[in-house]
Amino acid sequence: MKLTKDRHVVVGADFAGMALKDAVKAHLIEKGWQVEDLTPTTDQSDMYHRVGFSLGAQIAEHKYEKALAFCGSGMGIHIAASKCPHVHAAVCETVPSALRAATANNSNLLAMGAFFTAPRLGCAMADAFLEHSLGEGYEHWGGFYEYHEIGYDECENFDYAAYRANDFRVVDPREAHLETEPKGLAF
Repeated sequence: MKLTKDRHVVVGADFAGMALKDAVKAHLIEKGWQVEDLTPTTDQSDMYHRVGFSLGAQIAEHKYEKALAFCGSGMGIHIAASKCPHVHAAVCETVPSALRAATANNSNLLAMGAFFTAPRLGCAMADAFLEHSLGEGYEHWGGFYEYHEIGYDECENFDYAAYRANDFRVVDPREAHLETEPKGLAF
């Protein structure tokens, strides 16, 4: 698997996300990232959902740890990628939300919407997402990592049939004590 700690990422876009993808890709390459682009030109791109499936497959098949997806809103490509096993996709429009997707939700695919995200903002969001991982920046908040790890694990292993059979409750839920939020924490 190609890991973010080794500065590897896979990207893809539909026609609407192409310009934003190209800007973010250039930024990452300038910073020393190895970027595999599944859609290097508009002619080689596909409909948003098919690009989402393709990016999601890179994670599901354990080829890449993280991916960046681009379409008009970020929504459609995110929905499609989320259909692939092991994909925990987030749509973000701010740097803090991209950071939180990595540090609290352990997301492995960040989707951005080119209709709403300027190139410099997209670059900053990619940096925040790719350069952080679960729990980073929250070490002083007791129980933060454990609380969010349970959320990730329960999503990763979710079985709807078992959930339904258990009267729409998680089967064998784990618990974590999340201490009081530290003062001065902005998000």
